[in-house]
Amino acid sequence: MSAPQRPVAAPVRDLAAQRPASEPGSATQGARPGATQAAKRAGAASGFMASGLGVALFSSAVFGLSGSFAKALLETGWTPGAAVTARLTGAALILAIPAIAALRGRWHQLRDNWLTVMLFGFIGVAACQLFYFNAVSRLSVGVALLLEYLAPVLIVLWLWAVSRKRPRPLTIAGTLLSLGGLVLVLDLTGAVKVDFIGVLWGIAAAVCLAIYFFITAKENDTLPPIVLASGGLMVGAIVMWLTAATGLLPMAFSTADTRLGPWVTPWWVALGGLVVLATVVAYVSGIVAARALGSKVASFVSLTEVLFAVIWAWLLLGELPGPIQLLGGLLIVGGVVLVRLDELRAPSGTGAAALDHANDCEPVP
Repeated sequence: MSAPQRPVAAPVRDLAAQRPASEPGSATQGARPGATQAAKRAGAASGFMASGLGVALFSSAVFGLSGSFAKALLETGWTPGAAVTARLTGAALILAIPAIAALRGRWHQLRDNWLTVMLFGFIGVAACQLFYFNAVSRLSVGVALLLEYLAPVLIVLWLWAVSRKRPRPLTIAGTLLSLGGLVLVLDLTGAVKVDFIGVLWGIAAAVCLAIYFFITAKENDTLPPIVLASGGLMVGAIVMWLTAATGLLPMAFSTADTRLGPWVTPWWVALGGLVVLATVVAYVSGIVAARALGSKVASFVSLTEVLFAVIWAWLLLGELPGPIQLLGGLLIVGGVVLVRLDELRAPSGTGAAALDHANDCEPVP
């Protein structure tokens, strides 16, 4: 699906051109320059949001809050498993309402796509989120998310190893650039020591993200994205609760106050932000953006989430990666951008298609 090509302000201009010069309100009747400029700015802003790009950036911005809200809870005694379980449970219950409305009684759509929902919930939601939060508990938010965003590079390396077919030059360049950025992010010889276990958690999250892209690359189902999101969150929450019940997953909550920037807030403020802003609002706006821009372009814009995550962590947690790590982050994102650009240029049926996914729904970052 592609974004509408007709500018939003075009019909207004057409009507103005057809209006007689003597008609009140005509542009020739001495419209005030200030009003004209204000109208142009309003039209540009409206076109920006209507194009889907503004919505996609907003979605990335609120998705980027998840690491900061989660870390604020982790620092008060919450375990990563508890934070993930609370997030998934709350978001699943809220999104169940619009999901049921979207189904309109067509429950067979859910039955026909049960495997997609189960895999999305287990890998794209529960595992990916748990590994990311474990990484956040040991690393800065920005570094943890950068490690997870190596998923497209892992896909390229896997396809290269399995097919023995060398990727195109632009994909190779992007892969090498990202791997070079990874070395700088780890900053092995620098003053900032990176937790090795945290790095493994971050890479595990990247592996889950890559597996999710492979799973959904060739899906062509009719399940509404909001239903997939709600169902996946519900499956992920059930998996987390069952794992905790068996004793395999440590689960500890805390009602201590959290610190967000200069403010000391009750625990439910950070949890509410994690559930409502960083999950429900982020998912809904992401689906809207994917519908307007198409899944490929929307996933390309979603790369800005790393930038937003670093900014939020700086403002709310006082975290900022070192200069070398920031440079490495730019190289990782730049490399993924090159891989994505090569994907957009790729003809159908090539290996790059594994980076695309039919459902306009991303895993939980």
